[in-house]
Amino acid sequence: MTENNPDERAKVETVLASTSRLDVLRSVIPDMAEPDSDFQDLAAVAAGLFEVPVALVTLLDERDQWFKAAVGMDETHAPSADSFCAHTIAEGEALLVADARADPRFSSQPRVAGAPFLRFYAGVPLIVDDQPIGTLCVFDVEPRREVAPDLVAQLQRLSRVASSLFKLKHDARQRALKEAALSREEQRHAMALDAANVGSWLWDIRSGNVSCNRSMARMFGMSDSRNIQAKDIFAAIHQEDRAGTLAKLRAAMAADEEYDGTFRVASSGRWLLGRGRVHERDSSGKPTLFLGINIDVTEEHSSTQRTRLLLRELNHRVKNTLAMLQSLARQTLRQTSDPQQFMTAFAGRLQAISEAHGLLSDHEWGAIRLSALLAKQLAPHVRDYEKQIEIHKDEILLGPDQAVGLGLVLHELATNAAKYGSLSVPRGKVVLTARGLEEDGGRVLHMTWTEVGGPPVEEPGRRGFGSILIERSLDKVMGSSVKVEYLPAGLTAIVRLPL
Repeated sequence: MTENNPDERAKVETVLASTSRLDVLRSVIPDMAEPDSDFQDLAAVAAGLFEVPVALVTLLDERDQWFKAAVGMDETHAPSADSFCAHTIAEGEALLVADARADPRFSSQPRVAGAPFLRFYAGVPLIVDDQPIGTLCVFDVEPRREVAPDLVAQLQRLSRVASSLFKLKHDARQRALKEAALSREEQRHAMALDAANVGSWLWDIRSGNVSCNRSMARMFGMSDSRNIQAKDIFAAIHQEDRAGTLAKLRAAMAADEEYDGTFRVASSGRWLLGRGRVHERDSSGKPTLFLGINIDVTEEHSSTQRTRLLLRELNHRVKNTLAMLQSLARQTLRQTSDPQQFMTAFAGRLQAISEAHGLLSDHEWGAIRLSALLAKQLAPHVRDYEKQIEIHKDEILLGPDQAVGLGLVLHELATNAAKYGSLSVPRGKVVLTARGLEEDGGRVLHMTWTEVGGPPVEEPGRRGFGSILIERSLDKVMGSSVKVEYLPAGLTAIVRLPL
């Protein structure tokens, strides 16, 4: 660095090496070394305003100054320490140098002492997320004793445009990454639902349209899940089961009760267990929307006597699960009238229950370990499980009701944290403490979910379905409770669950 003032030198070096500044710079602009034509017009306008031969849009890391756009200069980068712009971001405001040859900070700079013999400089910092990440600047080879104030003001306006453009481009990249991740997540959910043979559907009774997932379409031998009519579904039911199935549907609609029945698909002969209920009625009381779930139960229908005995227990579990899924579907649908948004939101909650069921199934519906449930429910929502999930726990075993209910609570907390809380930022994490205590002659799980390192938290003005679901997911377990606290440092949830 070529200035004589040690204090100023130290100030510039400190700003250049600032961790918070560099974090923003590298997060928002991952490709600093690549010129960006989107900023070329801004550099050209700045050069025209000042009537100078050189104008730059620059970014500064701790070693190099990168030229994202340049007028009158062929280089792509230069050392940060020798730059005018390092002083600009150190000051955090506009910097004017009337004659660099007469300024001891810059007089020995190679481009001042030698070609192109720069003299005049005007630069303003680019501010993104309250951090100076670069500059918009102009150079002239002739000194200037006076600069009109409106020219500096216009340069500052252009710098704000450039800063906003950097931020908008970053947000667009993040949205693209999230959309790609969501697409991958939807594919994983679809694969899980396919493996579990769970089909979900929404029947618009007035139009006859049925919105469903691919598992549902496949169950009925249909290749396209986007353009299905109810009449096609009914026609696909085995002739011997069709009348009974339709009668049960009509009776459920008329009495406003749950539809519950089994039937065969004509083309495959496979048995399906169906459950559903009217979700909406018009002003005259006629049903307009019907929600339903289907599960392939063919193997259970064709099993031995031992399997039939096991099937009674399985049907009990399935009906309980379907009732939960039905309630989830109705509540999720209340949040949106768009079928596609419904399917996306519902799939995540369905997957949470499916993961708990998968673990229970692997253990023949006995007890499963809390650590296995935590890993299943939280891993899809974190970038680095080991770094972002900190667990302090006793060895805890969960029964079926506890595992399904707690799994849904963990899914909602993790989904919320990934969208809005500590898991939405790279350095955020969740600290989980789980202890098994003896209370009143029984063992009780006390678990605390604490989010740290995330954005500041404010208690929402309106309780959404996710908050209600967190508090009610353990209703089937007597004596359980979930309390959510919106502390400024991060959301905290306290779970009490009798074991």
